[in-house]
Amino acid sequence: MTSGYCRRTGVDGRAATAAAAAAILLVLGAAAGGASAFAPPPPTTRAGGARLGRVVVRPSAAAAGPGPVPVPGLGPLGVSTWDGNTESRVLSDEEVAPIIRLNKGDKEKVVNAFGLWTLAVSVLTAPFWMAAMYLVDAYCKANPDWDPNMAVYDGTGMVWSKAWLTMTMSYPKITGDVDRLKEGNGACLYVANHASWLDIPVLCTVLDPPFKFISKKELMGVPCIGQQLTGGNHILIDRSDRRSQLRTFKDSIGWLKKGVPLMAFPEGKRSDDGRLADFKGGIFSMAVKTGAPIVPISVANTHAVMPANALFPVQAGGDMLRVHVHEAIETEGLTEEEIGAKVRESLLSMLPPDQQPLPPREEVEKEIAEEILNQVVEKDGGKKKGEELQPSS
Repeated sequence: MTSGYCRRTGVDGRAATAAAAAAILLVLGAAAGGASAFAPPPPTTRAGGARLGRVVVRPSAAAAGPGPVPVPGLGPLGVSTWDGNTESRVLSDEEVAPIIRLNKGDKEKVVNAFGLWTLAVSVLTAPFWMAAMYLVDAYCKANPDWDPNMAVYDGTGMVWSKAWLTMTMSYPKITGDVDRLKEGNGACLYVANHASWLDIPVLCTVLDPPFKFISKKELMGVPCIGQQLTGGNHILIDRSDRRSQLRTFKDSIGWLKKGVPLMAFPEGKRSDDGRLADFKGGIFSMAVKTGAPIVPISVANTHAVMPANALFPVQAGGDMLRVHVHEAIETEGLTEEEIGAKVRESLLSMLPPDQQPLPPREEVEKEIAEEILNQVVEKDGGKKKGEELQPSS
């Protein structure tokens, strides 16, 4: 199978986008009108003059983890999307300045002034997205052969995502092998790191329909998103139900055999701190079974714009959000473990330090012990590490 991507079946990606844009034209009109009628709250200013809501310098940022590991063959651009900034973009609670707090402890959700702005944008645009979905769905039901993969239906969500990100000043910088997403042949599996709710609309800036998300069943109850997932025949999994997992595997194989790409998060759930977590088993078995290539996509800094304890974004992301599309990984002849290692290496190569995994506890303890030993050796006359220390007389 050639290295590449999915041949579009039915309505192709560009036609789907055009049709969806026509159906959701009112949303774009609302975006233009909303931009002049409303303005997001200005960034707060510290006493020292530094603007909040953007970059936060933390003393521990340099120790947050190792920097990106260079990986050869990152695509035609040959450059990293990571801007080299080792400073964490995550805001402290004081800098977020919550106006609303819901629940306590691990279940706490906060909303600040910027979050209220994004809520206003959502309320303004969501009805037009919903109306566009109903309109396209009705046409598809009346003409079942026109768009069997619901590409136009899913295109409404892509158009809404781009409009919403633009209005909230959070449209990401996109680099890498983007053009090839629209070319090639054969089915493929898109995989990305998952650090925030914001990952889904951000990914929609680079992925053309048709493609199907593999998502948890709980999202069915989320306004608009649930309608998009169910109406677009996306794959919803109940991880507590073994039969649901088997059905998910079968449905996923079916879509790949039809030439429709899948989008999945190999971590299985959203990271609480933004760092890349271990991969769940089974996600790469679909690619192994069908021989489909895997396209890793690194998404950077969404955890800083919309952290796990925020109900809405807490700061604009236009100057920090990054999406990098890596070259496809051919799966033929590889085991799931080997594929997972290649995917992990690609994803990490374009993530900032505070999204890199922390070293295992054993390694940290070993480093601390070695440092203590070195200090003792220096005080004992400079004996080399490994020499037996003699008790002082």
